[in-house]
Order: sequence, then structure tokens, then C-alpha cells
Amino acid sequence: MAQAAELHYLESVEEGRLCGLVVTRQGYQLPCKSFELIIAGHPIPDGKSVEAAERALELAGSATHDDLVLVLLSGGASALWTAPAENISLSDKQRITLELLRSGASIRDINCVRKHLSRIKGGLLAKAAAPARLVTLAISDVAGDEPTAIGSGPTVGDPTTRAEALACLKEYGISLSDGIAAALSGSLPDTPGPDDPIFSSTAYKIIASAADAIAAAARAAEMRGYKSVILGSALEAEARTLAQQHALRASQARDDGSKCVLLSGGEATVTICGDGRGGPNQEFALALACALDGDECIWALAADSDGTDGGSGESNDPAGAIIGPHTLTHARERGLDPQKFLENNDSTGFFAAIGDLLITGPKFTNVNDFRAILVEP
Repeated sequence: MAQAAELHYLESVEEGRLCGLVVTRQGYQLPCKSFELIIAGHPIPDGKSVEAAERALELAGSATHDDLVLVLLSGGASALWTAPAENISLSDKQRITLELLRSGASIRDINCVRKHLSRIKGGLLAKAAAPARLVTLAISDVAGDEPTAIGSGPTVGDPTTRAEALACLKEYGISLSDGIAAALSGSLPDTPGPDDPIFSSTAYKIIASAADAIAAAARAAEMRGYKSVILGSALEAEARTLAQQHALRASQARDDGSKCVLLSGGEATVTICGDGRGGPNQEFALALACALDGDECIWALAADSDGTDGGSGESNDPAGAIIGPHTLTHARERGLDPQKFLENNDSTGFFAAIGDLLITGPKFTNVNDFRAILVEP
């Protein structure tokens, strides 16, 4: 997005009128001539995430009434832009983020908490930029494409409250430090709501989403002679639950003699009980393999569209995994128990052992989970 914007403006405005900041994760950087670049931590924020947020607030705050502030936003911004609220430390934010990610909380609940512990999320970047005209172009990585959830909504009004953020933390059993308890107590100014006048000179447009990816996959499948069955582009549930549901649909399609591909996207979650490695797409694939039990007519791929599914934050982390009739056979040949790997949340370990990890490297976009199940009766 930054490269495209730079190319457009360098051809259409006078020299010296363009400045900007690009923040991305390690391994996802691309060259830009005119913009400052900061590589920050994802999915857990780090010191560079704090530096990036402070710099973004500073740059937005320097805009005047005559300027255009263009925000190019995609999933991951919540971690890459971290400006802890007053009396909250970076370590507090890191702990809360990690515990929420491990709890199985939905992205909406996670972002609700993030917004009320931040000085940039929940519309506060737009507040910093006022009275300049502000336009946000966003690539959606959230089910339903809700602007308040993409990157924790730094440029749109926040409909959530501190009380809701506090309730989320209590629901998932997450302990509060003194700083976080104080931030959610109501003694500080809250995030601006959707009706705040600071948003009167702002515009927001979603330019790509999971539905676009699913539609493109459907066209590609149909060109190859497969009927496309779209199960939804905004599915939200535990990865194992989705796998059981998808296995049932795939088995029904096989019984009907349908040569088809079942497509879905959205935001799978994982409640972590074990100490293994993985991500929601790999866990989905492993649970699906167990549910299909070596079905000879069904293959599947599950991956995160940005090229990273869980992992340690490295650019060579797995994007997801591939399964087929061979999956359980190869596991048995190696003395592996798929169910035990699943119980230990060790889908990466399982698929690495049988050679079926999908490793794509950075894809430079993010429209969330992508799942394709091929049925060949």
C-alpha cells in the first residue's frame, strides 16, 4: 500500500509536499523512497512498536487544516502501533496481549481491551490529526470488516467503553496490574465515540477483504472444473469446532458425488491448553485430518493470507498446512499420534514431522484465514 501511494503522489505533487511513516513487522518491509520505515514487534508489541506509535502521533499532530493525512491500515497495526496509556508499562501491554491471545478471546474482545489501554487506538490517531482532513484506506483482516476492529480502529469512533474492556479481562480470567486497573477505572479521558465532531472531516474505505480472496479462489476453482461452495468469509469459532463442521460438509459433498471445493475465511481462534507450537489454521488442518480419518476423496489447505499462522514472529513461520488421504498414514509410519499433538496444541510439530507445513514467506497483505477443501469423489 505504501509503495502504491508513494508512486501515485511522486507523480502528482510537487517535491517536498510528501512525507510519511511506514510501520511493518520483521521480514515484511519493502523499499520506499520518501517514507521513514520502522520495523516493530508482531504479534507481541516491543519497544519499536512504542517508537512507531509515538512517531505516528507526532506526524499526525503536525498536520494543518490544509493537509491531507492518508492512513493506509491493515491487520497487525494493533501490535505495531503501541502507545500505552498513562501509568501503563510496555510489559503490562505485552502480558495482556499474550494472555488474551492464549485465552481464545475473539479479536473484537482483544481490541476492546487494547483501545482502552492506548493513546493511539480507538480514534485517538484521528484526534491527533484534527483539524486536518483524514482518509483511511484499509485492508480488512476481521470478520465482518468492522472498521472499529481493524487495527483497533485508530481513525474511527470507538463504540466500546472501559467497563466493557474490564468485563472482557474478567471473563478470560486475566489479572490486572495497578496501572491497568487505574486506566480502566474511569479517571482519565475515554476514547472518542462515533459521534465526536473530530470525525466530521474523516473518510474511511475498505479496499480489500476476505470476501475478495474467497471470490477469487472460487473463480480459479471453477475455471478448473470444480463447483465452488462458499461456506462464509467471516466465520468465527474455535479452530477445532470449525474443523468438525467443515468435515461434515465435505463428507456430505462426497456422498452426493459432487466434485467441488469448499471455501471459507474469517477468524478462527485457539484456546491454548498445551505447550506446543502452532496457529489457528494449522490447528484447524490437524483437527480436520482427525475428523476425516484418512478419507480418500478429500484434500484441504488452511493458511493465513499474510503468510504467517501463529509462530514466533519470524518471517519464515508457517502460513498453514495441507492435509489429504496421506496425512494419518504418514503419521502412523512415523509413530505419531495426531490426537495427542492436537491436545498439546502442537500442530506445527505434527505437520513439520510429516512434511506438510505450508511455508510461503511474507505475502505483503492480510485478509485473514483462508481455507479450501477439495472433494474428488
